[in-house]
Amino acid sequence: MTRLTLAALLLSSTAAFAQQTDLTIALQLEPPHLDPTSAAAGAIDSVLYTNVFEGLTKFTETGAVVPGLAREWEISEDGLTYTFHLAEGVTFHDGTTMDAEDVVFSLNRARAEDSQNAQKALFASIASVEATDPQTVTVTLSQPDGAFLFNMAWGDAVIVAPESIENIKQQPIGTGPFKFDQWTQGDSIHLVANDAYWGDKPALTEATFKFISDPTAAFAAMMAQDIDAFAGFPAPENLPQFEADPRFTVLVGSTEGETILAMNNQQPPFDNVKVREAVAHAINRQDIIDGAMFGLGTPIGTHFAPHNPDYVDLTDMSDFDPEKSKALLAEAGFADGFTTTLKLPPPSYARRGGEIIAAQLRAVGIQTEITNLEWAQWLEEVFRGKDFGLTIVSHTEPADINIYARPDYYFQYDNAEFQSLIDTLGATAEPAERSSLLKQAQEIIAKDYVNGYLFQLAFPTVADARLEGLWVNAPTQATDLTGVRWTD
Repeated sequence: MTRLTLAALLLSSTAAFAQQTDLTIALQLEPPHLDPTSAAAGAIDSVLYTNVFEGLTKFTETGAVVPGLAREWEISEDGLTYTFHLAEGVTFHDGTTMDAEDVVFSLNRARAEDSQNAQKALFASIASVEATDPQTVTVTLSQPDGAFLFNMAWGDAVIVAPESIENIKQQPIGTGPFKFDQWTQGDSIHLVANDAYWGDKPALTEATFKFISDPTAAFAAMMAQDIDAFAGFPAPENLPQFEADPRFTVLVGSTEGETILAMNNQQPPFDNVKVREAVAHAINRQDIIDGAMFGLGTPIGTHFAPHNPDYVDLTDMSDFDPEKSKALLAEAGFADGFTTTLKLPPPSYARRGGEIIAAQLRAVGIQTEITNLEWAQWLEEVFRGKDFGLTIVSHTEPADINIYARPDYYFQYDNAEFQSLIDTLGATAEPAERSSLLKQAQEIIAKDYVNGYLFQLAFPTVADARLEGLWVNAPTQATDLTGVRWTD
């Protein structure tokens, strides 16, 4: 054998056994922009959380809160002062140093009067933020906040650099293990490994997020292996085919996604609790789960995740009872029913579920005018503009029952008793007391029939069988790639 032939064989052998380090993963929703600190769209976090941006703390796949950029902290005895000690040697992707001043800037920007942060309430308890030294930040609260470390793990609380803000929506610059490279709008976002990352380096050297909104196209792309994985696969009816194919692994986990039929509580006739209760009793949850999600989903009777130890099963309060629904409508002065809007964002649970719910409401005399909106339209028209009667959306933010204490939130529920309870909860650190308050909160919104509570969203992922390290569950809306790797 000649040296040339031997060299060629060795090169071929090396290439054959080289470990793959790139990944193409699909999501259904494309972000409207790339700043997680100034939008309510969870699709932003789906790409950037932990991958590009990091916070003082972070969520793990189990929902536990662990150190992030803050490696350790002390809490004063009165619960008002948090002293965070930052990781050493952290730089932003543009090469500038991340230090305490950046934390001060980020938290003050999030809580400022003119803040565009969609979760500004997370920062409401902060009285001041100070950089004690370059590696130490002291946060003083106006009152004890038992959820403060939890709040700092949200995507809305990531640390950003003042220099990056002008272009952050198109050119995100964080501290994470991956750097933003390119966004081909309408198609994909490309990330590359951050060689200067301060923590454990990921196994992947690059990752492409493909956006495929159509369930049929998602199935075709996965079967053809044009993509390596699809997180939150939108066609649950196809999962058995993937489960039977040895090329793939199917993961089905849970989420923090309370899927609701939201009602505009300030728009007639939904300002009448009897009408809201009538809507709740007109809905057959299991039919929606079976028809829209092919059985994937857990019925809920309030805005709380069933896997949470403080969950209260209140589904009986809004059981399927069309005759009771008709009677309530008559009591409210709508014996002949009424017509309202039903505005639907792109996800399958909304579009498919909307058709089923429209038929169920029609059976009790409520006519719906269905409008299908793209995600950016939904955010502008429904979430910000509050121009809707009914809509369907899954709230994927973790433990977010406190949104019902915000009268200006898109469904516009205004209950002083509930607001006071949430204030008390925020100032309570003792676990048993917090548990009791959370149960009371669930009961109040269920009794007020604020929204139609449908189901807890399941999280199916289809992946190449050689992949490992993908999150099974989604305790927050994220596609954490830091532990993903290819096996032989």
